[in-house]
Amino acid sequence: MNISAAQYQKKIGWLILVTVVIKIILSSFLELGNDEVYYYTYAIQPDWNHFDHPPMVGWMIRLTSLNLHWVSTLSMRLGSILSAAIATFVIFETGTLLKNERAGYIAAVLYSLSIYTTIIAGLFVLPDSPQLLFFTLSIYLMVKMVVKPHLFKIRHWLLLGLFIGLATMSKVHGLFLWAGFGAFILFHHGKTLKDKNLYLAILISLICIIPILYWNIQNDFITYRYHSKRVMHTGISLDSFIQQVVGEFLYQNPLVYISCLIPLLQFKKLKASFLNMGNNDFLHLEALWLLMWLSMPLILIFWTLSLFNPTLPHWTGPGFIALFLMAGVYWSSYSKKIVPNLIKWAGGLITILIAGFLLLVYVFPKQLGSKDQANLGEYNPINDVTGWRYFSAQFETLVQKDISEGKMKQGAPILTHKWFPGGHILFYTAQPLHMPVIGVGALEDLHKFAWLNQTQAGLEIGQNAYTIVPSNLPANPEALYGAYFEKVELAATIPIVSKGVVLRDFYVYRLIKCKLIPIHILARK
Repeated sequence: MNISAAQYQKKIGWLILVTVVIKIILSSFLELGNDEVYYYTYAIQPDWNHFDHPPMVGWMIRLTSLNLHWVSTLSMRLGSILSAAIATFVIFETGTLLKNERAGYIAAVLYSLSIYTTIIAGLFVLPDSPQLLFFTLSIYLMVKMVVKPHLFKIRHWLLLGLFIGLATMSKVHGLFLWAGFGAFILFHHGKTLKDKNLYLAILISLICIIPILYWNIQNDFITYRYHSKRVMHTGISLDSFIQQVVGEFLYQNPLVYISCLIPLLQFKKLKASFLNMGNNDFLHLEALWLLMWLSMPLILIFWTLSLFNPTLPHWTGPGFIALFLMAGVYWSSYSKKIVPNLIKWAGGLITILIAGFLLLVYVFPKQLGSKDQANLGEYNPINDVTGWRYFSAQFETLVQKDISEGKMKQGAPILTHKWFPGGHILFYTAQPLHMPVIGVGALEDLHKFAWLNQTQAGLEIGQNAYTIVPSNLPANPEALYGAYFEKVELAATIPIVSKGVVLRDFYVYRLIKCKLIPIHILARK
């Protein structure tokens, strides 16, 4: 079927518009998850770096929430939604550079049907959200440098350095862009080593990440000491490796994964699809090697790490951007359909998964997690996206009653021992009621909450406080806070019930009369 370039432009516009609308609707139904509310702390206390990640996600939240004057589920996620929309168009433009609009459109469809790129990083607010935007922009410029070198000017080198720097300011994985691009230059494009603009671009990237280095010098390189503990285990673990490979297979959408795998298994055909370009076949073949360097080493590195350490499936996610582009070129060469059937089925699968999850949450809820009272609802995915709004309304009623009865004072703090559920408590419960959240526990558990402690009043002798324990995140408040208070008493049990199914309980405890001030993990500023 022959479709003009203008028609593909309309198609990509509709693809982006439809996905944006769907995501905005989903944002109104799904509460923020553990990671999302945690990154809200990056926005309320901006810094040059944070305990676990660079600062970009916090700056993004600041921007989309109008400097925190409009704080809602949508404003929190708006940056992710817009970043994914722009990245989808950039993918389309990159595929068009590589071959034609059809290749770009297929690659953009794959990007939009991947659960990782369109939901995990394209809807939920995570460091990956801005990172993928700068990843796609960087790859676009690299491809342009290869296939249209005569159009690649100094401003493009400057932008490339900036985009890689900003990708790194989102997540340190961004540095892999230079590793992959550097390997490509070294083995396939050696003449670029003589181009002084390459080193200017590297310098710009280094300038961008100076804040990360500065913050870590101030904080005894705590970020790297923390992450190094996650990759220093010994002994081969096949279970961890299988979890990584199966996890990324599911995260990418199984049919999207297969759509990218087939071109790699048919590498001769993939290579031929890059050669069948008309003029400058050699340059387009070089682009294939560029995409290989930007994808396979990253994926293989994390596969190797997973043999020795627990890893997370989305860590390999950025490596699939280049695979989407290769798949776009391949399928545009060997399929006569606008969108191959396999990719259409991928669209059907993700639609079924999203619709099925919404039905599970709101129409046919089930207790999929633990049914034991001690940890009721643990590992139930429904509890990841519901319950906190209802609980917070009930907690407000309890607080007002306690104040009226003289049991607690206005503005009593809420104590948390861990960043989750600390993030939810801060976002949904404490902030609307103007109650401070104080972290009491180990730095490895509190993360950013240890820094938040520096900017607010701490506990005082004789003061009362609250702590909140969701049953799906069980904890013993007596063991956690008994040393600091004369009494720990259960104030209320608030069940979360949907369609007659008890999904979890929230336990609210009063901590009566502080007798010992917890030691501050970090010195107050």
